[in-house]
Amino acid sequence: MIQPNVTITAAAEKFIRRMVRFSAHPEGGMRLMVSPGGCSGYSAEFTIEAAAQAGDSVLPVGGVQLFLPAESRLLLDGGVMDFADTPTKSGFVITQPGAASCGCASSGDSAAPPAEATVSPGSIKRMSASTAH
Repeated sequence: MIQPNVTITAAAEKFIRRMVRFSAHPEGGMRLMVSPGGCSGYSAEFTIEAAAQAGDSVLPVGGVQLFLPAESRLLLDGGVMDFADTPTKSGFVITQPGAASCGCASSGDSAAPPAEATVSPGSIKRMSASTAH
């Protein structure tokens, strides 16, 4: 399976590693689902899974695994995945250099910023003890 050409920053790697290692599935991985949508051009969410699903690509990240469905691989290709923790946002920031930005507002700035998608840690789906295997 073809792996996406995605740069994962040290901050993103550290976050992925911590989320997986301190989850109910420390031998599993993080499944990242990126899809078109939202003003920035992307919508994303992630879960911690015991194993990759059929069709997922497995990308090793800092000793753990990142599971990427086909659509996520396509959207992440050529991009940069970072993790931001600031007073105004906390979560993944996925940047596609050279991507067109949102046309929602017109500020007269012709140098458009790269498209971004932010994923908050609160988007993690938790399993109850009765449904965990």
